[in-house]
Amino acid sequence: MVAIRARLLPPSLCGSLRIGQGERPFPETSQPYSPTVLRNTGGRSSDDVEQEKGENVTVALLEVEKLSKSYGSNTAVAEVGFHIDKGETYGLLGPNGAGKSTTISIIAGVLKADSGSVRIDGQEHGVSNAATKGQIGFVPQELALYPDLNAWDNLMFFARLYGLSGAKARSRCGEILEIIDLTDRAKENVSTFSGGMSRRLNIGVGMLNRPRLLILDEPAVGVDAQSRNAILESIQRQAADGVSVLYTTHYMEEAERLCDRVGIIDSGRIQAEGTQRELISQVGEDDTIVLSLGGGKDRAVRALKELSEVREVSVEGSEVRLLLKDARSVIARILEVVTASEAVLRSVEVQEPDLEAVFLHLTGKALRE
Repeated sequence: MVAIRARLLPPSLCGSLRIGQGERPFPETSQPYSPTVLRNTGGRSSDDVEQEKGENVTVALLEVEKLSKSYGSNTAVAEVGFHIDKGETYGLLGPNGAGKSTTISIIAGVLKADSGSVRIDGQEHGVSNAATKGQIGFVPQELALYPDLNAWDNLMFFARLYGLSGAKARSRCGEILEIIDLTDRAKENVSTFSGGMSRRLNIGVGMLNRPRLLILDEPAVGVDAQSRNAILESIQRQAADGVSVLYTTHYMEEAERLCDRVGIIDSGRIQAEGTQRELISQVGEDDTIVLSLGGGKDRAVRALKELSEVREVSVEGSEVRLLLKDARSVIARILEVVTASEAVLRSVEVQEPDLEAVFLHLTGKALRE
């Protein structure tokens, strides 16, 4: 449950209180392509979606359609489909063993699917397509670093593998060290790094080729809160620069912070996808507004019960709880009513269903089981 708290404001400001959530050029390709136009269609191609003339449309950078992969009798991924728009961050949220790593390994071009397709900017993509693979940066969950080399030498080694050399390689490695905040540790061996520092360097390697699509497989797993925050900030900076991001995690908080849209995956299948608010709306649970009131509480309660948006009002001591569908759209009106009732408002808290509740609703189990 997400809780948003606000301190008491002067009555003159209560009516306008708003509660909210907390260039770099891309590489060019010489190969022509015909981009597939998508809306929020869950990964369906434009052949499946009728487009009207003059409609505002978005060109997807990544299109995934009906991906399937099995190992013997075990189905790891079953007809997975979604798309990611240019500059969008898309999260695959699911427990361990849900099919996240298999899905992104196929998309990264390191694993071949049994069936289905992947397109990058309209071009067919697979394990043998160097042109499209060159537009991807892949950060695996397992560290892909040389512990006996220092951070700078690790970056220079991988820069050469990407085809960078000389001044270009040195310049890009310097940029990466700044992005991941390891400039002052560049000459230290990776074997001496903390888990969080190693994770950040691992991400830096994945960004060396200036990818248009950055794929990260649980990059913050097993690190402390400070390191996790640094990792998430570096990813947010990439998204702000226009990089499309595919991010897998089983941490709800990471998905809520980073992702424009989320696909909930379980047992190898996408169970649902959308923005956080769209997914939460599928659960059908109410939002809750909790008011702490002093003098004038009874008048305020009577007035609040008259509001059509409020489904239920309960009172316990100085605490008044309101159940309603969309607290964010109603909170200003609620505070206006309290102020007009001349009640003393001590605090207000908004509680919303979160992605954990959505996952439990869709699968019948907790996210980290």
